[in-house]
Amino acid sequence: MQKETLEPAPPVPLGIYVCGPTVYHWIHIGNARTFAAFDVVVRYLRYRGYAVKYVRNYTDVDDRILARAKEQGKTAPEFAQFFIDEFRADARALKMLEPDVEPRVSEHVAEIVDIIQTLIAKGVAYESQGDVYFAVSKYPAYARLSRRNLADLEAGARVEPGEQKREPLDFALWKAAKPGETWSWDSPWGRGRPGWHIECSAMSRKHLGESFDIHGGALDLIFPHHENEIAQSEGASGRPLARYWMHCGFLDLENVKMSKSLGNIVLLRDALEQVDAEALRLFFFSTHYRNQLSFSEKAIADAELRMEYFYETLRKVDGGDGGPEAAQVMAEFEAAMDDDFNAPAAVAVLSELFAELNKPSKDKPKMAGLKRAALRIGGVLGLFGDAPDAWLERHRARMVRQRGVDEAKVKALLDGRAAARAAKDYKESDRIRDELKGMGVEVMDTPQGQRWRVLP
Repeated sequence: MQKETLEPAPPVPLGIYVCGPTVYHWIHIGNARTFAAFDVVVRYLRYRGYAVKYVRNYTDVDDRILARAKEQGKTAPEFAQFFIDEFRADARALKMLEPDVEPRVSEHVAEIVDIIQTLIAKGVAYESQGDVYFAVSKYPAYARLSRRNLADLEAGARVEPGEQKREPLDFALWKAAKPGETWSWDSPWGRGRPGWHIECSAMSRKHLGESFDIHGGALDLIFPHHENEIAQSEGASGRPLARYWMHCGFLDLENVKMSKSLGNIVLLRDALEQVDAEALRLFFFSTHYRNQLSFSEKAIADAELRMEYFYETLRKVDGGDGGPEAAQVMAEFEAAMDDDFNAPAAVAVLSELFAELNKPSKDKPKMAGLKRAALRIGGVLGLFGDAPDAWLERHRARMVRQRGVDEAKVKALLDGRAAARAAKDYKESDRIRDELKGMGVEVMDTPQGQRWRVLP
C-alpha cells in the first residue's frame, strides 16, 4: 500500500463507499473501529470543504441470515430488519454520522441481475445449473489489489460440495435457490439470490456511478471481497472501480485477535455499557486506522480518564466572545489529518491544546479562542458532543455504579465537610476529605462549591 494525493474525480460530490454489516448479529468492537474510522474520514473531508456522498450498505441476503431466521422461526426479511435497527441504534450510541445512502442487497436485485447479464455477454461469467460464476481466468488483472500470486491461489483453491463452477478460483455471482428457501428472486437463470461480492458492485454503481473516489472497509475484506468486486465491476464497465482504497486494521483483545470461533468477541453494545462512547472513540483513535489496535481494560480506562480531563477543562475554561480561533493549532491539526487521516497525531495536537488551556492565564480572549479550536477539532473526531456538566455527571454515575460507591454516604460527608469549612474547622474538613479518599472519592473545591469524582 502507498499514500497518494487525494484528487477527487469530477463531478462533485466526492464519493465514498464503505462495506457495511452483514445483519445476522450485533456488531463487535472490531467492526465499530472500522466504521468509526470512516466516520472521521467523512467528517474531516467535509470540514475541509469537500461535498461528500457517503454510502454504507447492509448485507441483508446471506446464508447466515437464512439459517438463523429459520432457527428463530422468523422470515429472513424480519430477521434482517431487526439487526438493521439494532445496528442503527449502536451507530447512534457511538456518535456516528448517518450515511447519505444506506442501500440493502434485497432492494438492488434488479441492478445485480443487470450486471451479471453484462458479464455473461462479455464472456467473463457463465451460467451453470442455475448458478452463475465469474470466470477468473478471463480477467487477467485479478488479485492486483491484494498482490497475491495467482498460481498460489489456484493451488489452494477447491470446489466445494454443491458448487457447479468450472475452475476452483471462480466465484458465485448468483446462487440457485435451494429447496424450501423463500428469500429468493426470479432471474434469467431461475429462482435464486445474489452471491456475496456482486452486491457491492451493484449498489456502489447505482449510488456513486461506475467509478468513484474512495472504497473502504476492514483489512480482511481485501481478499477475496474487494478483489472480486474489482473484477466484476471493471469486467462489466471497463473502468476503474475506485480511485483510492482504504482498509482499517484489526482490533485484538490483549494481543489475541478477536474471533467468533475463539469466543472472544466483545459486542459494541456490551462495551458501551461499561465505557463512555466518546472514550471508546478516543481509544480507537490512539492508533492509526491502518494499524492493529489492542483492546484492554487499561487502555479503555486510560481513554475514559483522558475524556474526563478534557471535559473538566472545558467546564472550567470560559468560552466567551473575543479572541481568534487558534490558527496555529488548527494548522497543526490539519497537517496531521492531511497525512492519511492520522487521528493519533490529531489527538496529540488536541492534548497539547488542553495542556495550554490548563495553564493559569488572564488572557480570556486567547483562552476562548483555544477552547473554540478544541471544540472544532473535537467535532471532527466525534468528541465533545455533550455539555461538560452533563458528561461529567453521567461519567460519575457510571463510576459510582461500577465501583460500588455509597453515593448517599458521600453526599452526607460532603454536607458535613461544607459545614466544617463554614465553621472554619479545617481539621475536621481535612479528616472528612481523607475519609472520602479512603472510599475512592476525590473532592475538588471550586468557585461553584464542592465537586467530587470517583478515583480511577
